[in-house]
Amino acid sequence: MTDVAIITGAAGGIGAATARRLAATGTRCVLVDSDPLVEKVAVDVDGFAVVGDPSDPDLSTKAVAYAGDGLDALVLNAGIGCAGWDPAMLDLRGYRSAVGLTQHAVVYGLRAAIPVMRRRGGGSIVVTASFAGPVSDRHDPLSMMTAYAVAGLVRAFARPLAREGIRLSLVCPGRDEEIGDDGVLGNVLPSADEMAAVVEDALRAADPGARLVVRPGMAPVPLAPVPLH
Repeated sequence: MTDVAIITGAAGGIGAATARRLAATGTRCVLVDSDPLVEKVAVDVDGFAVVGDPSDPDLSTKAVAYAGDGLDALVLNAGIGCAGWDPAMLDLRGYRSAVGLTQHAVVYGLRAAIPVMRRRGGGSIVVTASFAGPVSDRHDPLSMMTAYAVAGLVRAFARPLAREGIRLSLVCPGRDEEIGDDGVLGNVLPSADEMAAVVEDALRAADPGARLVVRPGMAPVPLAPVPLH
C-alpha cells in the first residue's frame, strides 16, 4: 500500500515545499487549503487537492476519507497571524480566523486522522507553529498565544500517542533579526525549503514529542523533549 500524507496550508510556502519533498519519495499527498492555488500544487506533485477552510471539522474528515487506509503522515501547517498590540482594538473577525486556523484546525486534524493511524498500527504527525509558542516573543502577542496552545497540545498528546506507535512532534520557524540593505532592522525567517526539510526529517525520524526550532541557515535546535515514560 502506498503511503499517504495529508498536508494543510499547502497552497504555498512550507506546505507546498513539504508536498514536493514527500512526493519525490513516492508518498501520495492530499493537500488542503482555502486557496484554490492548492489545486495547482496538487497537479505538480500528482496528488489530490481539498479546497476549503481547514478550521472546518468536516473538511478534516473529508481529507482523511480521500487519504484512505494508507494515511501514514499528517502535517498540520495551516495558520495565519492577527496583528494587534492593544486588546481593546483587536479585529475580532481576524482574531477568530487566526485561532480557528492555528488552534482549532490542529485539533480537528488530529481527531480525524488518528483513528486511521491506529488501525494501521502507527503513523507520524508534525505540527508547525510560530516560534512565539515555545519561546516568548515580544513581537507578536497573539501568535504567541495561539502557538503556546499548540505547543501545549503536542506536549499533552505526545506521550499517549507514542505508546500506540504514533509520533507527534512540533516544528517552529524561528526568526533572526538582521539589518537589511536599507539599514532597517528586520526579521528573517527560514526558507520554505529549509522548513520542509526539517518537517520531512521529523516525520521520518524524530523522537516522539520532539520540539524543534528552525532558524535561517542553521541546524534545528531541539527544546526540552516531552518525557514519554
